[in-house]
Order: sequence, then C-alpha cells, then structure tokens
Amino acid sequence: MLKSFEEVVEKAIHYGPKVISVAASQAEDVMIAVEQARKMGLINGILVGDREETIRVCKGLNIEHQNYEIINEKDRYEAARKAVKLVREGQAELLMKGMLGTDSILKAVLDKDIGLRTKRLLSHAYILKLKKYEKLLIVTDAAMNIAPNLEQKAQILQNVINFCHCLEIEKPKIALLAAVELVNPDMPACIDAACLSKMADRGQITGGIVDGPLAFDNAISRESALQKGIDSPVSGEVDVVLVPEIETGNIFAKGLVYLADAEPAGVLLGTTAPVILVSRSDQPLSKVRSIALGILMSAYYSS
Repeated sequence: MLKSFEEVVEKAIHYGPKVISVAASQAEDVMIAVEQARKMGLINGILVGDREETIRVCKGLNIEHQNYEIINEKDRYEAARKAVKLVREGQAELLMKGMLGTDSILKAVLDKDIGLRTKRLLSHAYILKLKKYEKLLIVTDAAMNIAPNLEQKAQILQNVINFCHCLEIEKPKIALLAAVELVNPDMPACIDAACLSKMADRGQITGGIVDGPLAFDNAISRESALQKGIDSPVSGEVDVVLVPEIETGNIFAKGLVYLADAEPAGVLLGTTAPVILVSRSDQPLSKVRSIALGILMSAYYSS
C-alpha cells in the first residue's frame, strides 16, 4: 500500500517516463508542473496549443521549449481534441488539462470518434494527504457527478475501488457518508448507502470493503464509532469516503485543503487512459503528484 505522495512519486518514477499530452498548453501553472515532472523523470511532453503563446510562457519560466514537441493549435477546443486523439492513438499515455474549461476537455474525452470513453460512468477522485492521518484519503465524487443516483453511485464506487488497486491497496476500505449512521428513510443518502453496502455484500460491487451509512466522525475514528455502538470493518482505517453529492464532497475536500493543510491531487476515473484533472488554483506540486498518480494508473491499465 502506498501511504504518501512521496511513495507515489517514487513508484511512478520507476514506471516513467511516460508521454503526457497537454491540451491548451499555454498555461503557466500547468507548464511549471509539467517541467517539474519532466525533470523528475516522470514524463516527456507533447504540448498542444498556441505555439507562440506556449513558447512565450516557457521563456518566461526559463523552460527550454525545445525539450517538448509542440503542436500548434490556437483554438482551445480543437487543441483538446488533438490532445485526446494523441492518447487515443497511442502516441501519448496520459492526458492533462491546460488553459481551457473542464467542460471542453470532457467533451473531447467523451467524443465517440476520438475520445477515451468506456461503458463506465466518468467520476473524479480527490486524493488527500492529511497531517494527522497515516495514509492517503480519497474523496469521491466531488467534482464530476452532481447528484448521482444509486446506479451511478455504484459505478463511482467501482471506479474508485479499481483506482485504489493502482495504489497497491488490495482491499480498500470505503465509508459511505451520510449525516447519520442509522438508516433513516427520510434521508436519501442513508438509503443509498445501505443499498450500496448490501450490493457489495452480494458481489454486485467487488474488490473493496464497503460500509455505510456512516457519519464522518465514526468513519474516520474507530473510537467514535465504538462510543456509538458501531462495530464497522472500515472505521478508523478508511481509504475512501463516498460522498452523497457534489456539494458535500467539494466543500469537504477543499475545506481540508484550505483549513487543515491537506495536500491534494486529482484524477478522472472511468476512461481508457489516465486524465489529470485538477483545479487551476492547485499548487504545481499538487499537479506533479496528480501526474504521478496518472502514471501508476497507466501502468495498471497496461499490466
């Protein structure tokens, strides 16, 4: 089990360098991260975007643009399409969003002809390292699916279990979060969590240990759970928390980052190849860690 980003990066270097395709590459924050990752031996890059602007950005950051292949495309959506197509055709192994909106990159990823879609639902994973928690904590889905129904939550759950296997977590422990730990018929999150737990028991969701509904305190703390009379197989040892909907997850994850100094990374799940999907406000190191996670996913996909 990889318990820290340092371990993730070290393992990724072992598999690298991989070729990353950057869509709309004329973005300072992205180029800082890509250059750091290149120097670490994680990646080689193909930059798809406005060539003149990309070179200007590189020069401003003292990055030698000659170290990268640059494909000139001024239109950002077309840049996204070309970047995705490079991955689809096997010329690159990872995709990263540059200076364009998430909607644009997702539209290209989901394109039937050149995209990276599968039969699975796309979902997002926030990977966080907290100072007071001994291993990585994964939050899903806090950035992609707005209000997933039971069937969609089952797919999100299977996506994140598969992702955990990339981190060498053989049987990830997953808490299905709600406001309370009892099954309350008036709270849809509780009903969904109870159904998902039973689906995992019956083999409809495989590869992980799933329990819920659980309030966050008795998910993250075994002592808290025992005080409430809850004997859960995941309490105090949680690898993943599945949130009820996007607002809960997004506020929760970003609250940990900004108030608890959690170190974040983010990837898209459910695609045929890794997609690095992070916020522009994330620090370059967070983006480098996201790239490292993508490399582990690529190695897992090809094994």
